[in-house]
Amino acid sequence: MKILCNKTDLLNSVNIALRAVPSKTTMSILECIVIQAENERIKLTANDMELAIDSFVKGDVLEAGKAAIDAKIFSEIIRKLPDNEVSITVNDNYEMTIVCEKAKFKLSGKPCDEFPSLPLIERNACVKLSQFTLKEVIRQTVFSIADSETNKIMTGELFEISQDELKVVSLDGHRISIRKIKLKESYNPVKIIVPGKTLNEISKVIPSDIDKEVFLYFTDKHIVCEFDQTTVVSRLIEGEYYKIDQMLSNDYETKIKINKKEFLSCIDRANLLVKESEKKPIVINIADDQIELSMTSSLGSMKEEISVVKEGKDILIGFNPKFLMDALRVVDDEEVDIYLFNPKAPCFIKDKEESYIYLILPVNFNAGVN
Repeated sequence: MKILCNKTDLLNSVNIALRAVPSKTTMSILECIVIQAENERIKLTANDMELAIDSFVKGDVLEAGKAAIDAKIFSEIIRKLPDNEVSITVNDNYEMTIVCEKAKFKLSGKPCDEFPSLPLIERNACVKLSQFTLKEVIRQTVFSIADSETNKIMTGELFEISQDELKVVSLDGHRISIRKIKLKESYNPVKIIVPGKTLNEISKVIPSDIDKEVFLYFTDKHIVCEFDQTTVVSRLIEGEYYKIDQMLSNDYETKIKINKKEFLSCIDRANLLVKESEKKPIVINIADDQIELSMTSSLGSMKEEISVVKEGKDILIGFNPKFLMDALRVVDDEEVDIYLFNPKAPCFIKDKEESYIYLILPVNFNAGVN
């Protein structure tokens, strides 16, 4: 194999493929990136058995071939090469020679026989949306998936397509995030659970181009995401997702409209008093046309008032400050509507169209200490 390509183009593709190289594995071949040159195309592939990525590089194929190379050392070498043309040659013994200007490296490669091939997936029905939209939908929901592997379903997100609407849902037992997007076309129903890890990796490598599209394909066991010169293939999480509709309610006793930036800044300041080892709630007292936020911890205490537009009853309620901040940070509206029922029922942060809904469970607190 012999290929020529620009260092910047090559490094960009290497960095994308690296997302599918496992940090720990008992199979040494999975620590490699496979470089394949054929039909005037240069392809880099990585696979951790759950997530696989193909990334194509612009360049010249002088001699076709295929070899596996240690991903970590290969990526470090390419990153530190001069910004110029890179020549990569692999001989019959899988020895790789990398040349760029006066730099020359020789590395021991491997045959690709043991490297797991990507599943063949028929690209039938294709769902299209802009790269920017997919990146935003992931950003606005993925923070509320569960970290623990004890409940596999909660480590993924529900992707549900119904006609011309895409609904994405995540939850971790304490909160629910829902984002709804209108699609340009109507599609057959789809209901799958995509691993949070896959979505995080996609969001890191997909550009924020509003004019370019991403193509999604689904099977019973896999999702394929194609954009630019990259293909991401991931296993799905098997099982039935939670029936979230029964957790949602339009009933409320109190509604407030509040400036999002002001509210978020206040909670952020209060959170300065919370040690990682402590789980202290922020207490919100809604009365008349203002709310009082208070925090008491081993470090000290704070109180702050914010003007709001209120409908309904006064209420005193406590929340995990991080959960409130996570939701507020991904809402783009200047003002947010918050709906509450009672101190033991969840609050809802949502817009009128319900294009986004964030449900957050309250936490118990001792009203006397604040």
